[in-house]
Amino acid sequence: MSRSLRQWPIILAAVATIASPTAAQTAESPAPSPFLGQWELDLTRMPATYGAPPKRVLYRFRDIGNGQWRTDVDITAPDDSVRHMSVAYRPDGRMARGDGDTSEADSAAILLPAPNVLVMNLARNKMPGSVRVYTIAPDGRTMTEAAANIDDKGEPFVRTFHYRRLP
Repeated sequence: MSRSLRQWPIILAAVATIASPTAAQTAESPAPSPFLGQWELDLTRMPATYGAPPKRVLYRFRDIGNGQWRTDVDITAPDDSVRHMSVAYRPDGRMARGDGDTSEADSAAILLPAPNVLVMNLARNKMPGSVRVYTIAPDGRTMTEAAANIDDKGEPFVRTFHYRRLP
């Protein structure tokens, strides 16, 4: 075998090493979370136990830098009035104060235990509220919310809501 042919494996290995990202490069630029973006509630799939549905529900998850996210929720009632809630947080499970409408919650703790799972624990006046678990489908186009709470009789329940990603 000639010397130039024997060098090809070494040259190809060198090119592959240069062309592929290193572990350090990959760690510095992780893929964006599948939660980021805007989501609309699918009103055609509302739980039967929910009652009268709102006119529209929009969630927006944003990365606001320095390891922090911001979630905005807008609930439009049938009379076109809008309840706006917002919270800026680190998705590390620690409490963060909310802004806007506080009829349901004034603080939240949010955790990302897996890339496609977000857990949100809500509280109002330092009393437990609901716990919500959001899951993104593998195709990234739909999100499911399991909302757990206690009803007026003191009985626990879980309701499922379905969202679709907006462009």
